[in-house]
Amino acid sequence: MAEYDAVIVGGGHNGLVCAAYLAKAGKRVCVLERRHILGGAAVTEELWPGFHLSVASYWMSLLQPKIMIDLNLMKYGVKVLDINPAIHPFLDGTSVTYWPEESRMSDELRKYSQEDADAYPEFTAHMRKLVAHLRGLIFEVPVDFTTGKVKDLTKTAGLVWRMRKAGPMFYDIWDLLTMSCHDYLKRWFSNPQVLTVFGCYASGSGGNIGPMSPGSAYVLARPYLRESDTAAGPGGLVQGGMGAIAKALELSCRDLGVDLRCNASVKEIVVENGRASGVLLESGEMVRAKKVVANANAKTLFLHLLKPEHVPAEVIARVKRIRTQSTTFKINMALSGLPKWNCLVGKDLQVPGSITIAENLTELQEAFESGQHGRIAQHPYMWILTPSAFDPTCAPEGMHTLSLLGGHVPYSLKDGRAWDEVTKEELFDRVVAQIERYAPGFRELVVHKQVLTPIDIEKMFGMTDGHVHHGELSIDQIFFRRPIAQYADYKSPVDGLYMCGASTHPGGGVTGVPGYNASRVILGDF
Repeated sequence: MAEYDAVIVGGGHNGLVCAAYLAKAGKRVCVLERRHILGGAAVTEELWPGFHLSVASYWMSLLQPKIMIDLNLMKYGVKVLDINPAIHPFLDGTSVTYWPEESRMSDELRKYSQEDADAYPEFTAHMRKLVAHLRGLIFEVPVDFTTGKVKDLTKTAGLVWRMRKAGPMFYDIWDLLTMSCHDYLKRWFSNPQVLTVFGCYASGSGGNIGPMSPGSAYVLARPYLRESDTAAGPGGLVQGGMGAIAKALELSCRDLGVDLRCNASVKEIVVENGRASGVLLESGEMVRAKKVVANANAKTLFLHLLKPEHVPAEVIARVKRIRTQSTTFKINMALSGLPKWNCLVGKDLQVPGSITIAENLTELQEAFESGQHGRIAQHPYMWILTPSAFDPTCAPEGMHTLSLLGGHVPYSLKDGRAWDEVTKEELFDRVVAQIERYAPGFRELVVHKQVLTPIDIEKMFGMTDGHVHHGELSIDQIFFRRPIAQYADYKSPVDGLYMCGASTHPGGGVTGVPGYNASRVILGDF
């Protein structure tokens, strides 16, 4: 019977980050992963012979530089490729190119509105100023200030002191967390096409939100949240796919002495005398540890991995109320060639870094509402990437790969039909029809496809209801209320049991922060 200082349930990137930091501190750590591969949703798999795709997550936008540097991820193979800028096409043949240079981006917007072009530098300056305060918040360990305990009140006072420099910007942060993406954008922009271009951030967030949803404005900060001028370099398309991040974390962990085990499905977290003492595997093997760390989502942890008698009834009730409904789908394809976008005919830029598709705000909102009412969107929103155009290791010579994150579809179809090959084909047909409005002939390029509905995402990656963030990122489910109030500090009601996944602050996305923050709390308790 193996015994460790800590055993981590789930080998997703947060579990690996947590394991690495614990091992760096001299602890003996074991990571148990249900699947045959480490990385959780940050994996690259050979879906068809010669075609290697990032099955779920496919863009490194939020992995924090501190974590990359601390764990030597660049040394272990993480390399971000220099690719072309993204575009947003419209049916009239025009398009917006997302230039990284502020002046060039303003010029793009000037095609639609002089006033909006002039406002763009003000918008970016505002967002950069705002995220300077948000960056500090993501590394905070949320504290329960309602306990009345001196230590918790002291921690709360410390947080307030550290945030004092935000000053009046606090109200802007509040607006970002409560307002809709559309209403927030209208403070700077008025042109419908400009609002569509930036409103796409809400539909492509992976959350159950649209551009008009209250609280959706937070997505506008995401492109600015990660610092790009550090030794870790910028975010973007990773060579070899997102699995390169998982592989780098694996190598870092192994060099630190972490015991990594795949095909090791955990049946139960064992609690003895009110304290977590290890885990029982489906195979019947018991793995004992001084600390048990769950990288599973909160609903899986409290409703399935723990016996009900070990969890207070009120905690179970609150966990059941966590909103995890998803309307996100993912499609991966093998192509015989690259799409030919109408808006790029005769242009110097022929292969965009990525493409966002939505004709207008009405289309974005209708797609969102379709998902809410149990229907497949007629004109789904899409964020499309063709990694093989910039990374030849992804596909056989002359062939290409395509990854597509889309919205919106329901977890359960309203008409009573199940998600099967017939309904998946219906979704795929609508996706192709939407693409062909802007790139005629696209269907003929498709050689293979993998369609992942919310149910598929749930089954494959253990994400309840298929929610890629393990729960909605809304004002009632963030910071000291994530995953639930009173247990937002990476601890649980069970002594010796901790949480390190995306159900905890600061939430989903490949950031590594939940794993890092949890490791600090765990080490403080040794």
